[in-house]
Amino acid sequence: MNEQSSIAVNADSEPVAFNAALAEPTNVLIVGVGGQGVILVSKVLASLAQAHGYEVKQSEVHGMAKRGGTVFSHVRFGPRVWSPTIAKGEADVLIALEWAEGLRWLPHLKRDTGVFICDTKRIVPPFACLSRRPGAPMRYSTETAEQVAAYVSEAYAIDATKMAEELGNERAANVVLLGALSTVLEFALPEWERTVTAFVPKKTIAVNSAAFELGRNWIAEAKSGPATADAAPAPMPAHTPYQPRLEITDAWCKSCEICVKLCPERCLTLNADRIATLVAPEKCTGCRLCEWLCPDFAIRVHLDPEAPAMEAAQ
Repeated sequence: MNEQSSIAVNADSEPVAFNAALAEPTNVLIVGVGGQGVILVSKVLASLAQAHGYEVKQSEVHGMAKRGGTVFSHVRFGPRVWSPTIAKGEADVLIALEWAEGLRWLPHLKRDTGVFICDTKRIVPPFACLSRRPGAPMRYSTETAEQVAAYVSEAYAIDATKMAEELGNERAANVVLLGALSTVLEFALPEWERTVTAFVPKKTIAVNSAAFELGRNWIAEAKSGPATADAAPAPMPAHTPYQPRLEITDAWCKSCEICVKLCPERCLTLNADRIATLVAPEKCTGCRLCEWLCPDFAIRVHLDPEAPAMEAAQ
C-alpha cells in the first residue's frame, strides 16, 4: 500500500459494482473546492456513460470555483434518468476531493451500499481560524476515517494530493481519484483510459495516465492490506513553532491580484513586472489563503520549523 495512503473500512470486501442496465440509475456525487478539478471528474464520467448509450443527467454548481468556493457535481446515468440531481441518501458513490467537503456531503450517500472515496487533502478556510497567529487552533472537522467507516458501507481515505505531488503535478489528484472510481463502476479499463486522455491537456497525458494507474493500484493494494484506524492527516500541533515561507512561481502568475487583495495581513503586492511578491514576510502567518485562492497554483506556502524548536527536538 502507498505509505501516504490508508483505507478506512471493510478491507476484506469486494468493491461494489453498479449495473447501469438496471431500472434504477447510478448516482455519483463529486464534491470538492474550487480549482481541484471536480468538473473534470464529472465530465469524464458523463462522457463514458454516454458512450455506452446510457441516458445521462449532470448538474453542477461552481460559482466561485476559482476562489476556493465549494464545487459539486451530480452525475446520474442509466436506461432512463428523469432528474439531474441526487436526493439525500441516494448517492451510490461519493467522490470527495477535500476531506471536510466529503464529510459535509456524507448524508447524501446510501447508508447500506454506498461507496465513499475521499482525498485526505485538508483545505481550511480563513474563517475557520480562531486566531491568525502561527500555530493557532482551527475550526476544522475532527472526524477520523474510523468514525466515517462506521457510517457507510465501504469507505476509502486516500492521500491523492500527495501521490500526485510525487508524480510532479498536484493537479492530477483528481485523476488519481478517477482511477480509484474506475474500480467501482462497470466500465472497461481501456474505455476509462481513452476518456481520461481525451479530457486532460495533451501535454499532461503522461502524468495523468500515471495518476490514473496509481489510483487503481491503490485500491487493489488497500483491499489486500490491513485496515488503518485513522486515515485523516493530523494537523500541525499548535505548540510547534514554525516560520512561513512563500514559494512563488513567476511563470505561473497571471497578475490577477486575488492573493494581494485578499491577504489578511497585506503581505503581498505586484512588483514592476506585475508578479506577486512577498513584501512583508514578518507579517505572514502562513494561513495559506493566497495558496488556496490562486487559480494558477503559482503560490506554495511552506511552514518551516523554527531552528530553536528543531534543536530542542534533537
